[in-house]
Amino acid sequence: MTTLLKTDLGDTPLIGRGKVRDLYAVDDALLIVATDRISAFDHVLGSGIPGKGKILTQISLFWFDLVRDIVPNHLIATEVKDFPESLHKYADQLEGRSMLVKRAQMFPVECVARGYIAGSGWKEYKSNGTVCGIALPSGLQDGSRLPEPLFTPSTKSQDGTHDENISFAAVEKTVGAETAKQLRDLTMAIYSKAGKHAESKGLILADTKFEFGKVGETIVLADEVLTPDSSRFWEASQWKPGGAQPSFDKQFVRDYLESIHWNKQAPAPALPDDVVHRTLEKYLEAFRRLTGRDLDVTA
Repeated sequence: MTTLLKTDLGDTPLIGRGKVRDLYAVDDALLIVATDRISAFDHVLGSGIPGKGKILTQISLFWFDLVRDIVPNHLIATEVKDFPESLHKYADQLEGRSMLVKRAQMFPVECVARGYIAGSGWKEYKSNGTVCGIALPSGLQDGSRLPEPLFTPSTKSQDGTHDENISFAAVEKTVGAETAKQLRDLTMAIYSKAGKHAESKGLILADTKFEFGKVGETIVLADEVLTPDSSRFWEASQWKPGGAQPSFDKQFVRDYLESIHWNKQAPAPALPDDVVHRTLEKYLEAFRRLTGRDLDVTA
């Protein structure tokens, strides 16, 4: 099974490489290619997870379709045969893991929805009794369900550093009050629908983050959607507040890195085969559970 860590599309202009995705300019559109890179603690690791980019892309496409009645998206085409002819010769790098999308003017804010308290939200709550400045009842535990889902936006890091939680007032100041309300309403509507779908599959969607942009005057959903990289999915039958929950993400990777006492500075280490395999299985299980389909990542 091959691992695609870096794409090379010849003369196609490369705009940039993120932690996972490579971005190219294709005429007046963009091509997003999800590689098999994996990051942890804000560093891209020395080895990837084979097929991960395909899993992430196919999960996103499933959700784009499921929530299209709530918000339009930036998709133009998702199969290489429908891409411009100049890209067809790169099908081995693109098939199943790429999206040709409209250029959108992206909003400089991560739109986060939380139905449960975990991660940075738990850290803030322990210190101040709040999440993004929103006061919460006392007595919550790590992993507790919130009284009601919250919109807890954050900054969108441009340099790979950690995003920081911000208040709704800060979003209003950044994008305007009307747009801020639209982004909040869309975020919570998608989270509600996605959460119900996850629940029907025996999963808890604890939290997730979305990115929105504008194409003309229309707000569209962009980038990745409701993947294990951008969301916390928990096993509903094993949910028990009071600590970390069994999740469908890169927890095996984080646990391994903590066990070897890596100092979280570059260069990031490579992963042993068993950690790679167990992580791949978790991503595949998330895909199967959410979509009801199988996926051959070796093709």
